Amino acid sequence: MINSKETTEVLIVGGGLAGLATAVFLGELGVRSLLVDRHAGASIQGRARGINQRTMELYRAVGLEDDIRAAGRPFAHDWGVARCETLAGEWHWLFADDAPKAWPELSPSEFCQADQSAIEPILIAAGRARGTTYRFGTELVSLTQDDEQATAVLRDLATGTTSTVEAQYVVAADGHRSPIRERLGIQRIGPGVVQHSASIVFRADLAAYVPRRALFWIIANDAVGAGLVTTAEADRWSLNVAYDPAAGQSVEDFTTERAIAAVRAAVGAPGLKVEIEDVAGWQQTIGLADRYRDGRVFLAGDAAHTWPPAGAMGANTGVQDGHNLAWKLAGVLRGWAGAGLLDTYEVERRTVAAELSDLIVNRQLKRVGATIEDDTTDDQLWVLGQRYRSDAVAGAEHTTVFGDTLERSVRPGCRAPHVWIDDRTSTHDLFGRGYVLFAPTNPKPWRDAIHRVQPKLPVEAHRIGVEPAWSSYGPAPRVSLIRPDGYVAWTGTDPDDLAAAVPSLLALDD
Repeated sequence: MINSKETTEVLIVGGGLAGLATAVFLGELGVRSLLVDRHAGASIQGRARGINQRTMELYRAVGLEDDIRAAGRPFAHDWGVARCETLAGEWHWLFADDAPKAWPELSPSEFCQADQSAIEPILIAAGRARGTTYRFGTELVSLTQDDEQATAVLRDLATGTTSTVEAQYVVAADGHRSPIRERLGIQRIGPGVVQHSASIVFRADLAAYVPRRALFWIIANDAVGAGLVTTAEADRWSLNVAYDPAAGQSVEDFTTERAIAAVRAAVGAPGLKVEIEDVAGWQQTIGLADRYRDGRVFLAGDAAHTWPPAGAMGANTGVQDGHNLAWKLAGVLRGWAGAGLLDTYEVERRTVAAELSDLIVNRQLKRVGATIEDDTTDDQLWVLGQRYRSDAVAGAEHTTVFGDTLERSVRPGCRAPHVWIDDRTSTHDLFGRGYVLFAPTNPKPWRDAIHRVQPKLPVEAHRIGVEPAWSSYGPAPRVSLIRPDGYVAWTGTDPDDLAAAVPSLLALDD
């Protein structure tokens, strides 16, 4: 029986990192959202630890960088990936601890390690402070839509009561199995589930076997094939052990006794004292949704794309999906963009995911079965060099997601370069709340040109400096218009040309 009805601008289904971050980004732009998730609260499993520089830039712009970095302090000395038969045996380093976490010439932010169980509470608090409503322990029963709205029926799993929510738009961030994607008949391209694993959270003193901490250990011997990671607490670890459903195996087979045996086999210590805290099943999948949108419903995160963990690009890509979508939803809901702008979400983000999928699968194969010399991936290019071609960009010259090298100048469809404006403020700190205009001369005529076409568009205008650091935004008299996500929308030298470009960039003619 339905006993209540409410409305929201955006309904987010799924409380993982992609959904929670999307709520924060929407709230930062003044958009009300309701987030529902069938789980009782934040995850206790320490997954999705690596937060790359691009994602940290997005968190920095909404004031969360310091909190997230503080959550990552327990992992400050974890670095490198090692392969071994057991922890007690010889380790072969795939990459060691000399890889830089900061790229100061490229980004104001550093790579950070802070696992999902630590980040989710930060995002929940940040979303709540920005007006997000959360309903954990709540499942989606049904979802319908028409030209005016989407209507969802929700069930409180504790009480069994149902409610109706009417939303302008829905973000489906409901995981790789995505019931919403399935209901909409959206196909997923790719092999699907390629590995089933049991994630075993345990406590044990491994000091004698771990002389230095790594990001990840790949462990394989006759008794167990597993991956080991640290957690935020001393002597608390997470071991992922593969199993095969085709052979009649399941996560339920991992009794306390079997979990302890798996830990001991991975460590190489038959008499090790082990305390099991939690065992949960998860699937490693490879797949890409053949479309990201169905009317008022948009897929994000694992619902849209999944791949192996090599390169820490899964959760990062999901958070970046949410950021790309959030500012476009805000533009349409606040009336400064036409509904056609929402079509560019799929064009931009699915194209990136399709390219990343092949690259990440290839890297995973090299990491588990080859030597480090075979892994020639350019992490800077992957993280900061993603490029867009869509109607939300004017004059993009590239035809591929990645170039041969990282672009460090202002070019349409590319991420805007990082420049320190003062000792504490980067150009990327300005992005996220609206468009930003950089001009070598008085920017007012340029802003006026924009507002002649769309007076509602939030535009923050800045006059760039003459210091060498600003050369990436030059040469004068070139002016740059940067989107809320930090991507270059337009460059040129004539205010009238900018005014002429704005209707297309914002889909005002639709």
